[in-house]
Amino acid sequence: MSVNRGSAAKCVWIISVIILNLIFAQSQLCWADGESILKVGAAAIEIKADDGMTIGGGIHPGWVSGQEGKLRASALVVQAGGKTVCLVSCDVLGMTRDHLDVTCRIIESRLGIPFGNVMVTSTHTHHAPSTVTIHGYQRDQEFCRRVTEAIVDAARQAHVRARSSGSCKLYFWLGEESSVGQNSRLLLSDGTIFWVGNREDAIRPTGPFDPELPILIFKRPDGALEALLFNHSTHNIGTLKPGKRSPGFYGLAAQEIERTHGGTVLFLPGAFGSTHSLSLPCKERVLRIKQSIEESFTFAKLQSIDKIASNKREFTYSIRHFDEAVEDEAVSRYCRKRVAEPESVIKVFRRIRQNLTSHQDEVRKTWLQVIRIGDIVIVGIPGELFTRLGQRIKRLSPFRYTYVVGVSNDYIGYIADAEAYQLGGYQVWAGFHSLVEKGTGEKLVGETVSMLYQLANREN
Repeated sequence: MSVNRGSAAKCVWIISVIILNLIFAQSQLCWADGESILKVGAAAIEIKADDGMTIGGGIHPGWVSGQEGKLRASALVVQAGGKTVCLVSCDVLGMTRDHLDVTCRIIESRLGIPFGNVMVTSTHTHHAPSTVTIHGYQRDQEFCRRVTEAIVDAARQAHVRARSSGSCKLYFWLGEESSVGQNSRLLLSDGTIFWVGNREDAIRPTGPFDPELPILIFKRPDGALEALLFNHSTHNIGTLKPGKRSPGFYGLAAQEIERTHGGTVLFLPGAFGSTHSLSLPCKERVLRIKQSIEESFTFAKLQSIDKIASNKREFTYSIRHFDEAVEDEAVSRYCRKRVAEPESVIKVFRRIRQNLTSHQDEVRKTWLQVIRIGDIVIVGIPGELFTRLGQRIKRLSPFRYTYVVGVSNDYIGYIADAEAYQLGGYQVWAGFHSLVEKGTGEKLVGETVSMLYQLANREN
């Protein structure tokens, strides 16, 4: 029996094509295992407020007339490799876990995103209605309810957009803005640490300033911007016009970037507990933040997303023990020398310490969280972490790109390093703004770095 040479050649060609297709399919499967399809969605919901609501962020209750920009809950949902994480940024001073735990459970039940994969942070604007009891006023429960509703709605809309997004891309760049803020705990000639008032006798800053401004750019398959996330470490204080509700200069910058590029822009505050902008007007701060982000657009590089993971863990701390006479002397001495109306401020701090006295040495729990998106790791800290401690986390992390996000999932006040307790100053005066015992910051750094190493070892 003879075989036609043309038929034989055709059979060989067909078999070769089949083999090549099988090889290509296997390579595609291997690629999908190593670099998952990235689906992303983002949305922002306005948090409604009115002039009758007490503004948080000062020592005394405040009221304003009107608003600039929007107060928002902005959500980002990221999906890859069967995992989903949700980050939410809210234009409020801060919120405690009694509200946020419930909010995250609602997101879990309605959207199926695990509780441990949801991080809610506050931009720490000092120009929104009160969401946490700190000084001479209470949190506004109605406004807190509106914040919760906005968080859930933003997460829902972001989740819907992520599910229908197609394969998105992430671009990253580590930018810098070194002129907007500075270490604001200045050593003064009388040995005290600057808070407010005259600082003409300042000698030197007592700690570092972190200029890093990382940005994450998420683009849809058609190249349109879906979301931009940026992180920086300065107190979010400042309005364009006095006496207005405002998302603060970071929030105003975020909304201006949206008008230029589209998408949803989220600001995540860094380790800002010891840093403020002491001299620049708000308009200039907004401009400089925008300029840094625009420059980073130019250099941002495409990232491979091979892993998404999250770990949220409870952290135990103690309410500080304090000497009333020592605390009262420190507050009174500073205020009577540098504050315009000292006695009213001294009175507020005395009342706070009276309320805090019965809670001394009380053991409480809060949250620490680490979220990995490819090679980038976000660390959620539940308060106003001092910059020195934030930088320590970055330097000890096994991940090259590690960024601290303050006021996340809870609010336990300032988290200072041990040296700051020795130096004194407003941030470590006993009160609801300064709850934790000396040494808590160092313990928190240790726990966080341990979580980062566990994440690295688990994923490798």
